[in-house]
Amino acid sequence: MSADERADHGPVPHLPRRVRIGYGLGSLCTGTFATVPGLILLYYLTDVLAVPAAVAGAAVFLPKAWDVLINPLVGAVSDRSRLRGGPRRPFLLIGACTLPPLFALIFAAPPLRGAAAAGYVAVLFLLAATAYAVFQVPYVTMPAEMTEDPAERGRVLGWRVGFLGVAILLSGALAPAIAHADGDSPAGYRMMGVAVAVLLASGMFGAWFTTRWAPSVARSEAEPSLRAQLAAARSNRPFLFLVGMWTLQALAIGVMLAGVQYFATYTLGSPSSVTALFVCLIGPLVIVMPLWNRLAHLHGVKRAQWCASLLLLAGTLLLSLTPTAGPAIGYGAVAVIGVAYAGLQLLPLTMLADTLAADVARTGKRRAATFTGLWTAAETLAFALGAGLFALVLAVTGFRSSDADHRSAQPEAALTGITAGMSLLPAVLAAASLWFLHRYREDSTATAPPASAPPSPASVPPPPLPRTP
Repeated sequence: MSADERADHGPVPHLPRRVRIGYGLGSLCTGTFATVPGLILLYYLTDVLAVPAAVAGAAVFLPKAWDVLINPLVGAVSDRSRLRGGPRRPFLLIGACTLPPLFALIFAAPPLRGAAAAGYVAVLFLLAATAYAVFQVPYVTMPAEMTEDPAERGRVLGWRVGFLGVAILLSGALAPAIAHADGDSPAGYRMMGVAVAVLLASGMFGAWFTTRWAPSVARSEAEPSLRAQLAAARSNRPFLFLVGMWTLQALAIGVMLAGVQYFATYTLGSPSSVTALFVCLIGPLVIVMPLWNRLAHLHGVKRAQWCASLLLLAGTLLLSLTPTAGPAIGYGAVAVIGVAYAGLQLLPLTMLADTLAADVARTGKRRAATFTGLWTAAETLAFALGAGLFALVLAVTGFRSSDADHRSAQPEAALTGITAGMSLLPAVLAAASLWFLHRYREDSTATAPPASAPPSPASVPPPPLPRTP
């Protein structure tokens, strides 16, 4: 429905409050599943199940890389679905019934060690990643189909952002605390797996149940094949530079997320300090994000992105001084990174929205679903590769895996590798992202619209909302 048509038919009715809140509940799933495995799964493999670092990295990376392949397939199946209950909600229910128990089984800590344990975890993590895709892909599509009114869609997504922040803080702080409560024992991880599964189930079933009252006013579809999606991306150079910048920055964040437990245990000397480090990283999110928004409004979003990117670089370099300067420097550096991370959760997506609007003006085509799908795939792959890269650093520097009952002494090279992997490697990635940011021109596609009138911006699906690995 165009803006003129909406004017002819009167104001667009508000969605029921229970739909807005209930839809937001789904972020308890997306925020939690994106956070907890990236935070503790690699450490669980190497320091509880005695899996060699290289093998553990593959066990974490491959199931998440599978998301890049399965997400477009789930989207295509959902688009064509004629199931009772609509094209999206049945998939939410399937995901809600399968992901929570699969997640609990990942951390069930069977009596296996080494490669056998890695195989067990990898298979369960692959199944869980598939169940998550079945829920997540239709879930992020729903706001564009509930209403074509931008203000109403903004209210829906506002609840999603709120619950996303709650999920990240709650799961990121409590999951390590529960896991380490009994001295890194398998029993602690089992309890953590069950607790997180309950949190996942509450969000997923809540979103499925309450969206039964949501209207369906539009259907959005992406390009029919991955080849067609990539061809569309190649035709939009600003998008290519923007997604290149964000992929490198997401990779840096993924490396740090995978390394924070090792940094807490071996650099700061306290496994439980991971909770404080995570709060330093995520705590600034709610406080300073409005400030980043104001900076973008006053000085332009690209200049604000430069500030956030340079602050990320400075924080990672400062973090490398922790072994010589002391733990206080480490906590302070992570807080600096947290301030930068708040900007990186907001500003790249603002730039993406500008790029999508310019693409509509230039081509007259509604390709937002295509570009946001590629953006999400690149982000998912980057976060997955982050854990693999940190595992590679551990393997190269001679890190010795162990189980909960027999702790291995680490060589000096491994301790140096943990600090460098947590700080200098992300710094290199952050520095490389600056080249893509320099090449990005936010107005380079804002040419005159084609002769045929482009679709209303209200009919363009919104970009994906901020997420954490």
